[in-house]
Amino acid sequence: MIRCLFHQHVAISRSSWKPLLFSTPLYSRLTKLSKACYADFSNFSFATVPASRMHSAVLANLDPTQAKLMSEECILVDEMDRVLDKATKQECHLMANINKGMLHRAFSVFLFNTNGELLLQQRSSKKITYPNHITNTCCSHPLFKEAELEESNAIGVRRAAQRKLQHELGIPPEQVPLEDIHYITRMHYKAGNVPLDGKWGEHEIDYVLFIKKNVDLNLNPNEVKSTMYLNCDGVKDLMKNFKDRGILLTPWFQLIVDNFLYQWWDNLQCLNTQYDHKTIYRLSKT
Repeated sequence: MIRCLFHQHVAISRSSWKPLLFSTPLYSRLTKLSKACYADFSNFSFATVPASRMHSAVLANLDPTQAKLMSEECILVDEMDRVLDKATKQECHLMANINKGMLHRAFSVFLFNTNGELLLQQRSSKKITYPNHITNTCCSHPLFKEAELEESNAIGVRRAAQRKLQHELGIPPEQVPLEDIHYITRMHYKAGNVPLDGKWGEHEIDYVLFIKKNVDLNLNPNEVKSTMYLNCDGVKDLMKNFKDRGILLTPWFQLIVDNFLYQWWDNLQCLNTQYDHKTIYRLSKT
């Protein structure tokens, strides 16, 4: 049985997490990245439509706040996570560009309270990609600016995580200091949007970050519909036949749970033993 502690202490049933009945593409075969896998993306040509015209056409009829965020500049990388250039969030998430190889840097935060329970969120219905999906605590992108490009011990990515935890969940930065944001490892995955539209998707080098803190929440409703804390058994229960039960989960959350999460969870008190900063785990479609 899942024990739910929703923001503002509103008790709702598990069925409340079933707003849509779409299946989620899952990329689940795990292999380790070797240098032989390196691909040179320098010759790819991505967006050829003038940016202003493409921006207005593609984002028509979408939530204006979310559409505005699509102009943020993300970090383009190659398959070895080496910085290549910058591109807007919109350009990074268009399948037309993803299918040509466009790849960007991202992060996924897993925040646990002192009871060892994981904070999950349900994404807002306003989100352009994966609306209404349950996912880990916070998922987003470092931006192409000096503070978030800095790579030593993933300090730039950790700064971005601190920024987005405040933006999405209202968590004050002083409650999640940079030294308490643990960089575990990276994974590389690709997925199409749900609901399937053939327009939007994800193709990311995703930094997995763990935090062990009690925090105060003040949700941004344009980003987050609801939150809940689950213990390990609760997450296992959530994952059981979730598609058959109409539960929507983001693909990156599924991949991390299926391949890594429980081992890391068992080692919350000694996370440094779980660090793997040399490997980029490849997750490919079965």
